Amino acid sequence: MANSFILTVQGEGRGHLSQALVVYELLQAQGHLVTAVIVGSTGSRELPAYFTDKINVPLYRIISPNFINDRNRKGIHLTKTLIHAAKSIGKFRRSLSTIKEILEAFKPDAVLNFYEVLTGVYFRLHQPRIPLISIAHQYVYFHPEFMFPSGKWLDRFFLKLYTRITTSSKAKNLGLSFYRLEDITARVKVIPPLLRRTIHNSTVERGDHLLIYLVNPGYFEEVLQWHYEHPQQIIHCFTDKAEELKYQYAYDRETVHVHAPNDTLFVEYMRTAKGLATTAGFESVCEAMYLGKPVLMVPVAGHFEQFCNSRDAVRAGAGVYASSFSLDKLEAIATISHSHHTWFKNWADASRTTLLYEIESTLNADTIKQPSANISLTEG
Repeated sequence: MANSFILTVQGEGRGHLSQALVVYELLQAQGHLVTAVIVGSTGSRELPAYFTDKINVPLYRIISPNFINDRNRKGIHLTKTLIHAAKSIGKFRRSLSTIKEILEAFKPDAVLNFYEVLTGVYFRLHQPRIPLISIAHQYVYFHPEFMFPSGKWLDRFFLKLYTRITTSSKAKNLGLSFYRLEDITARVKVIPPLLRRTIHNSTVERGDHLLIYLVNPGYFEEVLQWHYEHPQQIIHCFTDKAEELKYQYAYDRETVHVHAPNDTLFVEYMRTAKGLATTAGFESVCEAMYLGKPVLMVPVAGHFEQFCNSRDAVRAGAGVYASSFSLDKLEAIATISHSHHTWFKNWADASRTTLLYEIESTLNADTIKQPSANISLTEG
C-alpha cells in the first residue's frame, strides 16, 4: 500500500540534503508519495542545484537555527551564532507556523526528518498524531556504546542536547553509522549510511588528483598555501562560493580546479582520486570509504560534531585527521591500499533494505514484519 511522506531537511552542508535525496528517490521507486519537502537554514546558503533539480514536489524553505561562521569563513563563531538566533526568534516562530500549515494541508502518513531542528521543536510543542522518523548520523550519539572523544564534556552535553531537540520523545531515531552497533537501547536504531546510487555503481580507478570538499570556503587559503609548495599536484576542490574564490585568489588554473557543489562531477572525481581531504562531514567520508579512498579529515574549528566524526572515522579505518589542510598526511596515506573496506561496502549495501523495514515497522507498529523479499534495490 502506498503511503505519503513529508521530508524535512537541515539545509546547511551537503550531507543531510544528499541523504534526503536518497530517501526521496527510494520512496518514489517503491510506489510511495513524497508530497512536500521542507528545508531549514539560516538563509545564507543557496540550495545546490543537484538537490533542487531532482525534487519534483513543492519545496519550502524556512528560516531555522544554525551556526554562523567566523570572519575568515572557517570556524564557528559562537557569539555571532547566539546573537543571530536571538534576533531571529520571530522568524523561527513563523517557520513553526509554516510547518504546521504544510502538515495540515498535505496530511502525510509520516514525517521523515533529517536533523531539521524546528521540526523537532514543532513535534515537541504540538505533538501531532503523525509518526516522526528522525534520520541522521548524529542520533548514533544516543547509543551507549558510541565512543566520544575524551574530555570536552561540556561540548558533548550541548551536542546531545541539540540533537535531542531535533527529534521528539515519541519519534523513531535512526542513527547512521560507520559501523554496526547492537540494538541495546530503544532510543536509537543504528543503520548503515545512505549513499547515493551513483556511489554504489561507481567503477573505482586511481588517478593523479586529490579531491577536496570544504564546507566553509575560508579553508581554501590553507589548500593554496600547501599547493604553493607542491605545484605539480592536481587538485579538484568543491565548495560554496566557488566563483567568488576564483576571483579572490591567484593560483595555477592548470593544476587547481575549483567547483561549485555538483553531485555528478563530485562522484566522478571521487572515484578516480588518490584521496579525499574534507572538513570531516559524515557523508563524504562514507563515500570515500565505500570507494576505498583514503581520507584526511580537518574538523571545522569549534565544530564538536565534526571533531567526533573525525575520531570515529579513524577508528573505522577511514584515514587520518589533522588541524589544517596541509595535505602531507593525505599524500602519505594515498599510496596505501584501502581495499580492506569490503566490510564497509557490505554494511552500506544493506542501507535501503534496512531503512524501508524501519519505515514500514513504524507505520505498521502493531504488525511488524520482516523486510519483504520483493523489495527492489535497483531504484534510480
